Amino acid sequence: MATRQLPIVPLGEEPADAAMQRGPRRNRARLSSVADYLEHWLAGAGFDRGPWLAVAFGGGIALWYVLRTPAEWVFAVAVGLLAAVGTLALWKGRDDRIELLRSVMALGLVLAIGICAAWIRSELVGVPALQRPTSAVIAGRVLERIEQPAEGRVRLVLAAREPGGERAVKFRVNVPLDKASPQMREGAELRLRARLMPPASPMLPGGYDFARSAWFQGLAATGSLQGDIEVLRPAERGAPLASLQRSLSEHVRARLSGSSGAIAAAFASGDRGAIAPADEDAMRDSGLTHLLSISGLHVSAVIAAAYVLAIKLLALRVRLPLVAAGVGALAGIGYTLLTGAEVPTVRSCVGALLVLAALALGREPLSLRMLATGAIVVMLLWPESLVGPSFQMSFAAVLAIVALHGSAPVRAFLAPREEGVLARGGRRLLMLLITGVVIELALTPIVLFHFHRAGIYGAWANVIAIPLVTFVSMPLIALALLLDLAGAGAPAWWLAGQSLDLLLAIAHVTAAQPGAVTLMPQMSALTFALFIGGTLWIGLWRGRPRLLGLAPMGLATALLLATPIPDVLVSGNGRQVGVTSGDGRLLALRETRSDFTRENLLELAGVAGEPIALKDWPGARCSRDFCALTVERAGRAWHLLMSRSSNLIEEQALAAACAQADIVVSDRWLPRSCRPRWLKADGRMLRETGGLAIVFDGKKVRTVADTQGEHGWWRGYRPR
Repeated sequence: MATRQLPIVPLGEEPADAAMQRGPRRNRARLSSVADYLEHWLAGAGFDRGPWLAVAFGGGIALWYVLRTPAEWVFAVAVGLLAAVGTLALWKGRDDRIELLRSVMALGLVLAIGICAAWIRSELVGVPALQRPTSAVIAGRVLERIEQPAEGRVRLVLAAREPGGERAVKFRVNVPLDKASPQMREGAELRLRARLMPPASPMLPGGYDFARSAWFQGLAATGSLQGDIEVLRPAERGAPLASLQRSLSEHVRARLSGSSGAIAAAFASGDRGAIAPADEDAMRDSGLTHLLSISGLHVSAVIAAAYVLAIKLLALRVRLPLVAAGVGALAGIGYTLLTGAEVPTVRSCVGALLVLAALALGREPLSLRMLATGAIVVMLLWPESLVGPSFQMSFAAVLAIVALHGSAPVRAFLAPREEGVLARGGRRLLMLLITGVVIELALTPIVLFHFHRAGIYGAWANVIAIPLVTFVSMPLIALALLLDLAGAGAPAWWLAGQSLDLLLAIAHVTAAQPGAVTLMPQMSALTFALFIGGTLWIGLWRGRPRLLGLAPMGLATALLLATPIPDVLVSGNGRQVGVTSGDGRLLALRETRSDFTRENLLELAGVAGEPIALKDWPGARCSRDFCALTVERAGRAWHLLMSRSSNLIEEQALAAACAQADIVVSDRWLPRSCRPRWLKADGRMLRETGGLAIVFDGKKVRTVADTQGEHGWWRGYRPR
């Protein structure tokens, strides 16, 4: 019988196949230990899957906006689904990791759903804009009437046929007050001539994207009236809620005149059209502008008042929490409908209704899970709201409040104890101030990203303004309206006016303080994402792990401080050019009467004050057709050549001028013989890129097209 010879292994060694078998076991052991550590860490940090599902859903929506092409959207959906399916495959036989695997699978699946939700919403409601500006006669039905007496106009949203086409689209037309009759209300059929413009893309990189907003509103064009309006058929019934809103607003302004009456009308009916621009600016620069829009504060105040009244009136008669919650819900829904049912108001109402449901069921009314549920409901119905400042500011503020008051030090600070009334009041007043500061810290990156300016003293102003509006102004307005039924509301109106005058005084005094406003021209998407990521991390974890969120926020702060101010800004049509001077002023190529154009140039250049006409600048050389300017920046001289007219120029002379310039800017198409040393931003290039922000140091150029991709609202040509 043959004997099997064993392999000879030197002392201290082992067979190769045994070592190969032990390698995978070691890897599995390492992975298992990593999984053990991760699961233990998550449990210690208070991991709750619910809030992170809302983050994943919002992350999917944000990815759809950030990624550029349908192929990238499909790939991102596939990655999310692959993560979910892969985790499901690992689940088999691993019941000891069931919570961790469930979380990974759910997050991947919800991320993919978020991308699909945004994509589907865009395809369902998006309306392509008109191809070009046009003047046309349109006949259509009024869908919405928006009163704006402070601007001297009324805005009409019309459903009509596209000029020269067959599709039915929505137009928004500005009508002067003297030509807007009461007959032109919802349901009326009108004929008018209007100058129609496609909704504008951002004028400059980082500017307001009206084209995106109009896409989701279904607006194909906006414009202004030319001539008179003919009422073809008056409205038979109109819109009862819209008519009630306008009547209420007019009644409030009739009882309370001036700026205080305009703000009272905004609180009562949601109509902000009568607020003077100077008051709007003061509220914005003092950090109080959120009080003017009907959102969480106002809806919560109405619902809380109805809830408390129901508790007091129905005590010992019925099951109080359930009935009071029902009364509060009806009050909130009615107030939301009365004030126009805009998306921010509906979002706030949904959140408040969830809080009422928790109170009725005896659950914690203000928690991270409740906040996450409200966010998911809103994002599911209106995915586009995620990228707007209203959604971001509302949920960031509530997250800051929940996270702060849920922390152990704050709970200990607010715990009941034996103390006097003054000590208890002082403690709560201090907590109110701390809450205001934390909210301002959470909101400042959002405000800077969207508006490029933020009020520094907003926390201090809000400490007085929020209780004033919540506990004095709004109850007095409600009381005055109630007493008006008996013709006895005058004293309440006077008191309400005094409280609103105090609110405006706080706004104007705060905004007038030195350094009250911080200007930040541009914040990159990466910097903003780091700020938001750090805020979410701090808000959703518990204990020491939440401090890790300070790392991305610190990095974002460093990136923000290192962001250079653009040296040259060029609008998408090439007509508006702004050059920052070395002493903090802005030189403008063309004078403009448009407040929107001027504010865009100033904000995105990080400059306060009025722009200076380039032709009046000592270092500029301007003719009727061109301006030439030399700027000392980044260790060298930069020569700029900018066109001012559409007059024909002799090609040889133009080519010679271009050859001496580093940058040439023109709203027309320049010939190929015009070859500057670095950049030719003419009509041909700007048609593809949109507006430009140019930084001399490192020769950096940001374009509007960089953030647009192949989304339906972007009308620019695709870059080659």
